[in-house]
Amino acid sequence: MNKAELIEAISDESNLSKADAKRALDAFISVTGKALKKDDKVALVGFGTFSVSQRAARKGRNPQTGKEINIEAKNVVKFKAGSELSAHVK
Repeated sequence: MNKAELIEAISDESNLSKADAKRALDAFISVTGKALKKDDKVALVGFGTFSVSQRAARKGRNPQTGKEINIEAKNVVKFKAGSELSAHVK
């Protein structure tokens, strides 16, 4: 499912116009991104938790040349699914 399909599904499920559903989804993405940038967690009970984790620097290999390279440390977004979401997937 891509973003356009998700907007259409939200619109159908919630009886919102597609424009309103798009604004709601864009607002969710924006607010979540801002919270994660401040190193906050975003927890949606039953759905899951978004958090930021530090990935340590490490050595890697260029697959084309085989030459060893240094990969810098960085922050990555993690998602842990909640119980209701996990139950829907089973």
